[in-house]
Amino acid sequence: MRALPRRAVLAAPAAALMFALVACGGSDSGSDSKAADTQQQAQSAGGAEEAGGDTDDKKEPPLTGDVKQKAEAAALAAYPGTVVKSEEDAEKPGMYAVEVKQSDGSSIEVYLDKSFKVTDTKKEGTEEADDAS
Repeated sequence: MRALPRRAVLAAPAAALMFALVACGGSDSGSDSKAADTQQQAQSAGGAEEAGGDTDDKKEPPLTGDVKQKAEAAALAAYPGTVVKSEEDAEKPGMYAVEVKQSDGSSIEVYLDKSFKVTDTKKEGTEEADDAS
């Protein structure tokens, strides 16, 4: 007699878990799994947003070659430090973005136009842009 109530007590959480999975759409059908995959990808990408990264889904291709060298040199001339990354800016089309880690440990994103002139900056970790002129 004792074993029956114990089984019932152990089965109750399992039943509740199964009910929750079904209620949340834990099905293996094709459309549900695609939706779950999309949600999982969005959550994976969300890590960058939480760390103060870009909040849109646009890819920012890295700069290469002569453009990379000139953009990084211009950014470092205005804001000395170490280049963390340099890329085309998806938020501001036609612009380059170079992230520079400064000697005090802070990072600043330096925006340059196609002629490598600094047009704007943004302290990393903030949403406010600082005017570079």
